[in-house]
Amino acid sequence: MPDNTQKQVASRVSLPVNLGIIDSFCEPGAASVVALNLANDASRIRVLCVDDHPLVLEGIRAVLGAHPDIEVVATAENGEQALAMFRQHQPDVTIMDLKMPVMSGLQAVKEMRDISPEARIIILTTYEGDEDVYQALHAGAATYLLKDMLADNLVRSLRIVHEGGRPISEEVAARLADRIGQPALTRREVEVLGLIAKGCRNKEVGGQLGISEETVQVHVKNIMTKMKVHDRTEAVTAALRRGILHLG
Repeated sequence: MPDNTQKQVASRVSLPVNLGIIDSFCEPGAASVVALNLANDASRIRVLCVDDHPLVLEGIRAVLGAHPDIEVVATAENGEQALAMFRQHQPDVTIMDLKMPVMSGLQAVKEMRDISPEARIIILTTYEGDEDVYQALHAGAATYLLKDMLADNLVRSLRIVHEGGRPISEEVAARLADRIGQPALTRREVEVLGLIAKGCRNKEVGGQLGISEETVQVHVKNIMTKMKVHDRTEAVTAALRRGILHLG
């Protein structure tokens, strides 16, 4: 029969653990420690951290590691690694950078949500354009955080997301409102704009995309109308600011 200490621990952690069986495999009196450890493991928020900068990963680890109810179970440096770690560890919450090599965070969010529609994902990035925000949340991210935020805000947001919430800051909400009020560029228009940003003329754009120069001119006109700009340079500048295009 378990002693009073064992009964108190089992009651406190509410675990369906037969302490007598545990005692048969452990040193005398160790059952309470085992039960408590099991309870702690079950109550921790298990987190997967994804960023292509090792120093950032270490910083996130350090911030989260200071909280006993949070455990970083795995890290990854690109979207493909993130998917592998996601399948292996099945984390409660994933913290994901947006722009990474091999596979972007945006694509990884989409695929994680395909694997598990209930996946809870936080985007943590330096990109603050309205298109970045819209695409990430539309893909299924629970919230969108900027890396210049305070560490306490990251932890608070993590706990809210773990509980099923979707905390959105006023700044991010304003970006999202800006994007929703504007017509979206088509995939082809983004391709045309990307080549213009690289310095290509209409004829060169047409040659690379396999379309006529006249068709390129139509796309350019539509781009400027949708973005409410007056020339190609202004269109590229606005696209970079909003996150429609990214350097590099």
